[in-house]
Amino acid sequence: MSHELGRLEDLPQDYRDELTQLNLVPLWPSLRAVLPPKVPTRKTRPTCWSYQLLRPLLLRAGELTPMEKAERRVLVLANPGHGLEKMQASAAMYLGMQLLLPGEWAPSHRHTPNAVRMIVEGEGAYTTVDGEKCPMRRGDLILTPTGLWHEHGHDGTEPVVWLDVLDLPLVYYTETSYAIEGQRQPVQPGHGEQAYRSGGVMPTPVFERSHKAYPMLRYPWVDARAALVALAADRPDQEAVQVSYVNPETGQAAQNILGFYALMLRPGQTLRLPARSPAMVFHQIEGRAEARIEDSTFTLNEADTCCAPGYTAVTLRNLSAEQPAFLFIADETPLHQKLGVFENRG
Repeated sequence: MSHELGRLEDLPQDYRDELTQLNLVPLWPSLRAVLPPKVPTRKTRPTCWSYQLLRPLLLRAGELTPMEKAERRVLVLANPGHGLEKMQASAAMYLGMQLLLPGEWAPSHRHTPNAVRMIVEGEGAYTTVDGEKCPMRRGDLILTPTGLWHEHGHDGTEPVVWLDVLDLPLVYYTETSYAIEGQRQPVQPGHGEQAYRSGGVMPTPVFERSHKAYPMLRYPWVDARAALVALAADRPDQEAVQVSYVNPETGQAAQNILGFYALMLRPGQTLRLPARSPAMVFHQIEGRAEARIEDSTFTLNEADTCCAPGYTAVTLRNLSAEQPAFLFIADETPLHQKLGVFENRG
């Protein structure tokens, strides 16, 4: 039905006052707002953040604010559609560019939101997650799942920057977001990316599978990139050259709320991604690409980041005719699948 519904101002003032006194609200004046026809109401806007422009501000933050005054030195990539004060890139995703300077240590803590780190630049830093020391190199993806202790340290000589992606808006909305401070973690032996390095093969000591919820915490870019290049060579007629970051024991998404992927665009390639319900974030790891999202067109240089609202087709184009382009993608697919609202409209 599409007829116009009654408005709040159509109701007598005394009736509205009585409702207010009893904490009651009539639904029909707002029904179209919460249940719009065919496409949801979306606050997420197509937005792009230039790394070239934000990097000097991030480095200046390092001069202005010592680590003991920041704990985590981050500039939040806020979507104006949600209001900058909300500090969110989409309904369920938070993005932040984090800086760690040589010799610094960001103290250990754990929190309820899930987080990942996509390393943007620099070497010599590490994240210790649940006792596993994960070196940080450009393009690496490092998980810091809900409830696991983690801290960041830097033994190198140059600034290290990474992109944080968290499901913080969702966890905050459900009133379950909090953190607990801790002490420096003892480093334990073993690295998940070594144990699970070969696809189709996993460790089974004495015929036993791992029962860890997150058996692999670091996904090296060198391995993901090699997988994309091999996939492109093996399937030359396949249009989308894409891999997913998954839990190697279950094959499910690496974390339980947000999904993470790496995409390769062949030289000169234009790729149209279908309109799906989840919002998406694109981060340029290598090369240059163009992203067309609704009426907006963004040029993505290395380390640039942009986001697209859900239910929106996105067209990506590699701006180089000679070299492939590589992008990291984060989206809300696992959340939508759990809620039963996931759609692919093609």
